[in-house]
Amino acid sequence: MKERLTQLMQEAEKKMSCISSLQEAEELRIKLLGKKGELTEMLKGMKSLAPEERKSFGQAANEARAKIENTLNERMEYFRNAQKELALAAEKVDVTEPAVPCELGSRHLLSVTIDEITSCFRSMGFSVSEGPEVETVFNNFDALNAGPNHPARDMTDTFYITDDVLLRTQTSPVQVRTLLSQKPPIKVIAPGRCFRCDTPDATHSPMFHQVEGLVVDEGITMADLKGVLDQFAKQMFGSSTRTKFRPHHFPFTEPSAEMDVSCFKCGGKGCKVCKGSGWIEILGCGMVHPNVLKVGGIDTEKYTGFAFGMGVERVAMLKYEVDDIRLLYENDIRFVKQFK
Repeated sequence: MKERLTQLMQEAEKKMSCISSLQEAEELRIKLLGKKGELTEMLKGMKSLAPEERKSFGQAANEARAKIENTLNERMEYFRNAQKELALAAEKVDVTEPAVPCELGSRHLLSVTIDEITSCFRSMGFSVSEGPEVETVFNNFDALNAGPNHPARDMTDTFYITDDVLLRTQTSPVQVRTLLSQKPPIKVIAPGRCFRCDTPDATHSPMFHQVEGLVVDEGITMADLKGVLDQFAKQMFGSSTRTKFRPHHFPFTEPSAEMDVSCFKCGGKGCKVCKGSGWIEILGCGMVHPNVLKVGGIDTEKYTGFAFGMGVERVAMLKYEVDDIRLLYENDIRFVKQFK
């Protein structure tokens, strides 16, 4: 048995000196030390030896096993380090090589316009409020003094989810929620997305954006409304911009008006943007109807207020000369890049 062990060690040393890869080292380890390896089988045969021979042979076999394990571990560690060095060399980064260009994106024109409008009113002390796009009929119509026969409540104009729930047609419900949750003084704007049953064309879309405003306090008059909106127009379209108010009708304001601004392209001389009139209709406004204030439990003898609302798409199209509203929703990166 000892002669066989000596022969096995000689052959093992010869093979271990010729190992050229990690795989060969692992295969040799299994062949010698595995469950069915040559040295393992030799150790299993110790039971046939006499007790005095078994002890000396066992000691010699364990020493041989330890020597083989140490030698194989050293070789395997060598090949592992060699593989790691090769991998590092292959993955080496050349820091002097020019980087791949990183193209920066740009904000959407609607986002730009909403931020511009919001910035104007923030500078005048307005806070920003938001509300859900899925609203109740009460908040969208009833609380805004729009009676059951109002044409906007027709199924052909509004997206109804149930008889009492709909996609909001304006951001005015945010004003209602503000009146129900806050006490005067109130000074807020409400930007957001709205929905109406419109057939898409160059000037209409079933989805659009609005920014509406509400002010409620003691002693608020039409003069305050005109002053705030005149200041907004000058910040938004230029310091030389003039404003004009025309009588109109809205169920939630009384008196009501449409506001025009002098054309910011031609200065009021007449061009294709203002269709030769020198004026551009920009928003609707008015003094808050007492019935709307009563919804929020506000004393109409003590408090008055004004409200206004404008379409973001309309402002963006006029200011940046976009001739088709559908361009704002086609996700064409070439269009978006124009407004960096």
